[in-house]
Amino acid sequence: MEDVVSVESGYSQTQHSRGDAVEGLVAFTSALRHAGLGITTDRVAAFLTALDELDVTSRVQTYWAGRLTLCADPDDIGRYDAAFDAWFEPRRRGPSVEVRDERKPPPSQIAALTPEAGGQQGELDEAPTLRVAASASEVLRHRDLAELTRAEREHLRALLALLRVRPPLRPSRRRHPADRGSPDPGRTLRAALRNHGELRELRRRKPGVRARKVVLLIDVSGSMAPYADTLLRFAHVLVRRTTGTEAFTVGTRLTRVTRELRHRDAERALSGAGRAIPDWSGGTRLGEVLRAFTDRWGQRGVARGAVLVIFSDGWERGDPTLLGEQLARLRRLAHRIVWVNPHAGKDGYAPVQGGIVAVLPYLDELLAGHSLATLERLLEVMARA
Repeated sequence: MEDVVSVESGYSQTQHSRGDAVEGLVAFTSALRHAGLGITTDRVAAFLTALDELDVTSRVQTYWAGRLTLCADPDDIGRYDAAFDAWFEPRRRGPSVEVRDERKPPPSQIAALTPEAGGQQGELDEAPTLRVAASASEVLRHRDLAELTRAEREHLRALLALLRVRPPLRPSRRRHPADRGSPDPGRTLRAALRNHGELRELRRRKPGVRARKVVLLIDVSGSMAPYADTLLRFAHVLVRRTTGTEAFTVGTRLTRVTRELRHRDAERALSGAGRAIPDWSGGTRLGEVLRAFTDRWGQRGVARGAVLVIFSDGWERGDPTLLGEQLARLRRLAHRIVWVNPHAGKDGYAPVQGGIVAVLPYLDELLAGHSLATLERLLEVMARA
């Protein structure tokens, strides 16, 4: 028997309520677009046309209608499956049996289509309103990454694939035509030549913008082991969806994993990065590793004008003074330095670790990084940089 998609109980009863689901289905295609699928308006129209001929309350029929119309490449299937499971998480397992129940249905596990609460039952039947509800997923967004179960980690991976990434921008030397701005002598002169030398209009231009470089340094030492896997998956999202993003792991050695994380499939990317990292769950020598990064990569241009993000709890086995000196060097190169500490968002935390105390004077931001919500907050800070 087929599972039933999470929609209101009277959804399949009338053609009127069936049409109201279009808003939620179009929102689902937008989520697929953010997950990396090449969704076009023609494919969205084909998807809705296919569902018009099928039972839209059937999970199986909805799944295959989307897979056959929205997936353009075999590599899209994995991301489509993850996004579909996250969006249409069923409220129950078992046969598709219609049950009349006046009680309020239980909240969905992941974002699903549910009726808007409020009003009398008769009013709800006349004008049902669909919205995106994510009660349990909201709880998951604020859960500590180190305390997640295996099933919750699977849901978290699907949510990571749906993150909206906005790269930081910087002014470009290239200027573009504009209605307001400084005069553009070249365009003004060419326009006058086309008018037989008559100057009719003063053309203007303004500076353009381009993506600013982002550098991620991820601590993979033993104290960061509960968070390292999720942080690498977060880095994979940034490397895949932005240009000029570099990713390194730090511990007892410095390892560049940008090439491995460029792979389209997240599991293959993480597997390749794991093989490249020789000091996984080892010790921590942040000062020495950051000195190696600055000497080899930072001064050669990778860190110049970049947003530098360091994921670490600040436990330093070496000399904290060396760590502070290297942050001072990076401060002169980078545009902004953001330190993400998984323990900073926990109750009772105080920045008393030797490494954190040494770097605090050179940081622009000290953020928490223990949950999906804090990583979303990091994306906002980076976009404003």
